[in-house]
Amino acid sequence: MRVLIIEDDEQLAAYLTKALREVGATVDHAADGRDGLLLAAANDYDVLVIDRMLPSLDGLGVLRTLRASDNRTPVLILSALGEVDDRVEGLRAGGDDYLVKPFAFSELHARIEALQRRAVPEDQPQTHFQVGDLELDLLTREVTRAGKKIPLQPREFRLLEYLMRHAGQVVTRTMLLEHVWDYHFDPQTNVIDVHVSRLRGKIDRDFDEPLLQTVRGAGYVIREP
Repeated sequence: MRVLIIEDDEQLAAYLTKALREVGATVDHAADGRDGLLLAAANDYDVLVIDRMLPSLDGLGVLRTLRASDNRTPVLILSALGEVDDRVEGLRAGGDDYLVKPFAFSELHARIEALQRRAVPEDQPQTHFQVGDLELDLLTREVTRAGKKIPLQPREFRLLEYLMRHAGQVVTRTMLLEHVWDYHFDPQTNVIDVHVSRLRGKIDRDFDEPLLQTVRGAGYVIREP
């Protein structure tokens, strides 16, 4: 998931950027409306998070300009203005959701996930996954990192696919046994550890930042550093 945050509060923007990256998102940030508009127009994002009160061009101005140019990227508006008329104005300007400050990150994250789900039609299942510079394509069966092709065995590919479908979430041994190996019992072997070790060697060994991490006593997670 790729998110653009347009927010002039540097402390809040840094917090949101860090928190979203921890759950597996790729995040860009712009500190004013004009720069945010340029980024949003030049790149493909899954969700835009736009503060309403921005320097150079306010959030609703950014939003109206994007919609006038037929940019349909889902937008979550952030604002300290929380009256009914304020929220209605934001939604009518083209916003898909409206969150009043202060807010909990868990709610913002849930709203972003909901916007992303709405943007993907049910008859068009996701076929491309990305975590940082690691990409997996279900149609071509190719895995690349930083543009370099990484050959995987079929089981390794299924393992990576499952981890990337749940990027940022801790995946337990039981979940892997059921969804990658089709076991509904624990065979009491180290088959998972062996495959995870092999996969880690292929996707992390030659790169500076590891993506596949072991969460002691819980399972595994793939996410940006």
